[in-house]
Amino acid sequence: MARRKKKSRVRERGWSEKHEDAFSHDLKKHLRTNTAITTGSLTSEIPVDFEPNGLVISHSKKWAFLQWRGREEMCRIDENLVEKGSTILVPGDEVFVEDAGDTAWVRAVAPRRSTLSRPASREARLSEQIYAANIDTLVIVTAAAKPAFKAGLVDRYLIVADVGGITPVLCVNKMDLVEQAPAETEWYRDLGITVMQTSCETGAGLDELRDALKGKLSVFSGHSGVGKSSLLNALQPELDLVTREVSHSNDKGKHTTTSTRLYELDEGIRIIDTPGIRSLGLWRVTTEDLPLYFPEFGELDERCRFRDCAHTHEPDCAVLAAVEAGRISRPRFDSYLRMRKSMDEEKKW
Repeated sequence: MARRKKKSRVRERGWSEKHEDAFSHDLKKHLRTNTAITTGSLTSEIPVDFEPNGLVISHSKKWAFLQWRGREEMCRIDENLVEKGSTILVPGDEVFVEDAGDTAWVRAVAPRRSTLSRPASREARLSEQIYAANIDTLVIVTAAAKPAFKAGLVDRYLIVADVGGITPVLCVNKMDLVEQAPAETEWYRDLGITVMQTSCETGAGLDELRDALKGKLSVFSGHSGVGKSSLLNALQPELDLVTREVSHSNDKGKHTTTSTRLYELDEGIRIIDTPGIRSLGLWRVTTEDLPLYFPEFGELDERCRFRDCAHTHEPDCAVLAAVEAGRISRPRFDSYLRMRKSMDEEKKW
């Protein structure tokens, strides 16, 4: 009896409809099925001078999901592209793709104009973990309630944006749960940060947010459960991203987004959605440089008795005096102290 032909385990999917789950799940099947991959006429050397022809949407190990030739394609990453201290490929990267028969290859990555990154974990082979590249705007999404507003994380994101060359915007979501925005948001307005108040339930503030994102590549980042995916759904309902409720037992969000991915919305809006995080390390920032990222310290540093004043306990410290006089926000200063402490502890490892 003739053996029945085994069906291919790779199914066609509409990547734009199935989003990150479709990519990650089908990728595993693709890897199992395509054990032999032809390189065709692929050249061996990485091109030095090239014109990018693809945009990274998402990636996983040896494969990248790209916007290429006017459509979304899954491509192989050239093995000659090696990680040199930082993440090799991230959403927002502009790349050069070469067609080699049955497989398209990512052959080169263009220099990044901006990055969203943090120090990699101690177990990682890298020193810098990059989440997204070539970003115009970092939308720091927080919640007015459920989970509670966390000013400390906002302060860290502001530094990350400054280091990465990105314009920050603070979006206070879930305004339908409170009568007024957290008082801390006024600190950021005073610093010149754009602050928006939104609600996915009532639609408040969504037009303002949409206008700020038009024609730009932006990143949504923040704690789990603050409503990043809900905001994306509100801006573009057909995305239909999965969302979850915040835990009632500990007021913490659950990780709905599990990988970083770029979404193309109407009106030229491109948004990279990132998984929620609970802590954020600072890349390329030393304890000596940290005061420079707190603009309210301003020229006060020059009035301190000691030139290398850390603004923590020293006598005749102009910054400490300003905190006591109420000219500098006490919670913002406490945030500065916590960052210094965590950075000092990192040095011990």
